[in-house]
Amino acid sequence: MISVQNLTRSYGEGDARVTALAGISLEIGRNEFVAIMGTSGSGKSTLMNILGCLDQQTSGEYLLDGRSVGSLDDDTLSALRNRQIGFIFQTFHLLPRLSALRNVMLPLRYSEIDDSSAEQRARALLERVGLGHRLHHTPYEMSGGQRQRVAIARALINNPKVIFADEPTGNLDSKTSQEILALLKQLHREGQTIVMVTHESEIAEHAERVIRMSDGLVVEDTRCPA
Repeated sequence: MISVQNLTRSYGEGDARVTALAGISLEIGRNEFVAIMGTSGSGKSTLMNILGCLDQQTSGEYLLDGRSVGSLDDDTLSALRNRQIGFIFQTFHLLPRLSALRNVMLPLRYSEIDDSSAEQRARALLERVGLGHRLHHTPYEMSGGQRQRVAIARALINNPKVIFADEPTGNLDSKTSQEILALLKQLHREGQTIVMVTHESEIAEHAERVIRMSDGLVVEDTRCPA
């Protein structure tokens, strides 16, 4: 699903130049649940932004489902993100004035799917994440865990090939965090490829594979016990 070779990412010029990724090579297969770990400044967020087509590498090659994405223009990258990638963020990124249903439908706005079909799909996903009774509530009327469930439903709306979860439990209490992780694990069992960024070992252990980063490099790549 994901293949990167000698990936680098630098910012700035001259003495102000900062290297965020220093030559990373790795592969993530279809239907893997992978956690990328590291402290602040390790490069894990930079790597996720590149894998999620939110940023582009300075050098090296990135293949997503066999397609090289490093040289794609902004419009093509945007279309690729919308059709093949789902995102779950620590801060949810929901539009506060829209209902849960409308937030989940949002990625379909520029698709060829008619409104009726889009609403039907969104309703089914909200039911799937346990929020069938909260379709018409706005984010302000929901708990943090409910907001993240809406975000997960939104991430699934286009049947993505891979979901990128950036600190998905970072704003949640321990009980709610376990509920969200259980939901991600269920999605994985159903065939979803998931790449999760976290700085917490106890969160990473819910994945089947943990990639540890430091100073822009992969320093460890291990399989978790079944």
